[in-house]
Amino acid sequence: MKLLSAESLLLSLQWRYATKAFDPAQKIPAATWDAIEDSLILTPSSFGLQPWHFLVVESQEIKEQLLPHSWNQGQVIDCSHFVVLAARTNIDEEDIQQWLQRLSEVREVEASSLDGYRGMMSGFMAKMDANEKLAWAKMQTYIALGQLMTSAAALGIDACPMEGFIPEEYDRILGLSEKGLHASVACALGYRDAEDKYAELPKVRYEKSSLVTRI
Repeated sequence: MKLLSAESLLLSLQWRYATKAFDPAQKIPAATWDAIEDSLILTPSSFGLQPWHFLVVESQEIKEQLLPHSWNQGQVIDCSHFVVLAARTNIDEEDIQQWLQRLSEVREVEASSLDGYRGMMSGFMAKMDANEKLAWAKMQTYIALGQLMTSAAALGIDACPMEGFIPEEYDRILGLSEKGLHASVACALGYRDAEDKYAELPKVRYEKSSLVTRI
């Protein structure tokens, strides 16, 4: 496996920024988008439970419906692909069983050998009510958001993370509630507009010494 060099990684992260204006005429190639979707699937999660679902909005009609509930941010309609990261609203024993079945099949181990793992997950979930489970799941979606944005930058795709929307309206338009999902965060992806003034502004971050402590 050929590893990404440290220099290439940092150049990609320096290049990326929260894109304010996308070029609506440019679309992400299918093969590149498939890689981005696969990177989302590879996102790590607590216990491996993956308490999320990713909705990829390519339909311009749906984007237009989402726009007024997104503070009228133009990225929603001008981007190539708009991803809504939704959290599972109430992880239960059935979800745990489904995950353990998948784990058993992929790793070719006896389901009974995972009983201890099942008990640990069940005990963790039992300590939370529905609201706490949703809060936990929403935090997990931000891990996926980070993976999405980093993968996009490595592939030369622009992105803009977005919390500025009305989740309940997203749930209604996308039919999430009846699927046991709740819109958590979103991300617009595509190619920056040549006139986006924010593309050339230097990044403003605190010095490493004020944010990182080695012990």
